[in-house]
Amino acid sequence: MDVDAIRGTAAGTAPVPLSVLDLVTVGNGYTANRALRTSVEIARLAERRGFHRHWVAEHHSMPGVASSAPAVILAHLAAHTSRIRLGSGGVMLPNHAPLVIAEQFGTLEAMAPGRIDLGLGRAPGTDGATAAALRRTDRLDEGAEDFPQQLAELTRFLDDDFPDGHPYARIHAVPGPVQGPSGRPPIWLLGSSGFSARLAGVLGLPFAFAHHFSAANTVPALDLYRDSFRPSAVLDAPYALIGVSALAADDEREARRQTLTNALSMVRLRTGRPGLVPTPEEAEAYEFSPLEREFVDSWLSNVISGTADEVRAGLDDLQKRTGADELMLTANAHGPEARLRSYALLADAYGLPEL
Repeated sequence: MDVDAIRGTAAGTAPVPLSVLDLVTVGNGYTANRALRTSVEIARLAERRGFHRHWVAEHHSMPGVASSAPAVILAHLAAHTSRIRLGSGGVMLPNHAPLVIAEQFGTLEAMAPGRIDLGLGRAPGTDGATAAALRRTDRLDEGAEDFPQQLAELTRFLDDDFPDGHPYARIHAVPGPVQGPSGRPPIWLLGSSGFSARLAGVLGLPFAFAHHFSAANTVPALDLYRDSFRPSAVLDAPYALIGVSALAADDEREARRQTLTNALSMVRLRTGRPGLVPTPEEAEAYEFSPLEREFVDSWLSNVISGTADEVRAGLDDLQKRTGADELMLTANAHGPEARLRSYALLADAYGLPEL
């Protein structure tokens, strides 16, 4: 496997490669169609400005997040780009049969050879009832506990190398290696705690940590990953990416207004009231209870926002503290313009070239 597919090259004055994490957010007053068109615009901007990869996250039953079908979105993005790496950040493996994921990402690899990443998570990406509907079972513990077995099965399907005598030995994930030498997408493990960090290390796989919603666990998880790492055919040394909530605007006030919309979205999600991302005006007018205000303050403390120079300084400090090999930025805001502006401003702040 081409290790360069995993290890990117930092462009401009960025200390490590910069990438995009896309939740395909839908703001109040917008539609899923507009959110998906924005994803194309962001992918094109990211490709033009030298970002390393663009990942799409799997979520379900959330009106403000239109990324329930990552493989479908990635196919669309592949048709509108030509160089940037595209992938899942991630596919929630317990929601799917491994053969289905192998077929989907084998198809994507055939569409965009050498540009596809397969990031995998063990959480459902939704609430318990929705997870049960996805899996057709109420035994939600099965998916998480069986993740290593599911991962091994998926890897076998991707490599087309079940041993003789295995029940699946005569089953082929199509498209796949049997159709040609294009290879298969590199597997990444995603996590927000120690389980996937340790597993990624033991298997010698690249690891992506969700710093944007589990910041307290970032350093312990990365330490565990590095301590557990064993060289493999994929990597000879650990490679860790972290997802970061980062929003740059032309002034601090606008950055604060936009990040508050995401904080209110999270309050509503955590209290069983998910909806479209509110406008900045809605967020500013909302009267938070003391408990909600405590949650918002905690949430915003993990968001790096402000002017482009301020965000760059925050990102550089975070990278130094964590030793992350790559930063994947998610710009959560109400409208398309704010998200696009944030990535453009940060590209300028890091001196990323126009390609």
